[in-house]
Amino acid sequence: MTETTTTADQGFPPDVVIDDTVRWLEKAVIGLNLCPFAKGVHVKGQIHYVVSAATDAEGVAEDLYRELEALAEASAEKRDTTLLILPHALQDFLDFNDFLEVADAMVEELDLGGILQVASFHPQFQFEGTDVNDVTNCTNRSPYPTLHLLREDSIDKAVEVFPEAESIYERNMETLEKIGIEGWLDLDVGPRCPVTGHAAVKAGS
Repeated sequence: MTETTTTADQGFPPDVVIDDTVRWLEKAVIGLNLCPFAKGVHVKGQIHYVVSAATDAEGVAEDLYRELEALAEASAEKRDTTLLILPHALQDFLDFNDFLEVADAMVEELDLGGILQVASFHPQFQFEGTDVNDVTNCTNRSPYPTLHLLREDSIDKAVEVFPEAESIYERNMETLEKIGIEGWLDLDVGPRCPVTGHAAVKAGS
């Protein structure tokens, strides 16, 4: 199921933003098996895509609040997880990273701790202690800043099926190091809409 938020900025057509995100999901996340749990919900159509029109952290918080409530109330069979995509806001990775504290606090405020959690992806993602050009950063780089709303129950069930879940992190690092930055760029999973800083990251990567 897909929902888009109308935006006056035609530089970011929601359908293109979603298509870019799906392409990244299929070619990188699933294609490189960066997340062994992603294919099932994708194939079943259980991923809910939302393109936010927010341009600042306050607007993102409002959208996140709404989508957390909506996911909590929805049937897991129809909507297992939500990708809240932010083409207009939190383009700077440090600002985005700071916002994650707000997201975690909101989960608790809604009494959804232990029920839902918020993960994140960003086109400028950088692990602490790594160089910005380190290819392993690409394991968490998405076309646009994205908040991933997940159900704790679904995570638990996935881990039961894939008991070596703790090894995913290391395996992903090895996968990216094996294909190298050229291999990553060859996947062509970047945005087709203009995102501040992405071109520099891509060129520098």
